[in-house]
Amino acid sequence: MTTEQKNVLTAIEKMTEAFQNKDIDRVMASYEQDAVVVFEPETPISDPKVLREMFKEMAMINPIFTYSGHEVFITGTIATHIAPWEMTAKTPDGIEIKQNGLSIAVLRKQEDGKWLMIFDNPHGQFLMNK
Repeated sequence: MTTEQKNVLTAIEKMTEAFQNKDIDRVMASYEQDAVVVFEPETPISDPKVLREMFKEMAMINPIFTYSGHEVFITGTIATHIAPWEMTAKTPDGIEIKQNGLSIAVLRKQEDGKWLMIFDNPHGQFLMNK
């Protein structure tokens, strides 16, 4: 990977770590103001207040994410990150949850050199399974 590809991957890893640690402020700081996140297939959300609440709710199940590979493609100031993922979690009442999918994220390089997500779809496999 090039240095910039590593920077994109680092941005993704920092967001994942923040989410797993329930640091919702750091999670939100990983996104541009008008970013779109697809928590459920075919249901994009871009309202920052709703996104914050969705991340808070999801953090309550103590998710742990693992990735089985990463691809990063960059053109100019736009990057695409693609990664298969698995998540294990537990509801507050002890029910185990296991999910997996294909994450597709689009990031934009900011003027300060930082990469922020503008689109985040952890259900990139949805159409193949439809």
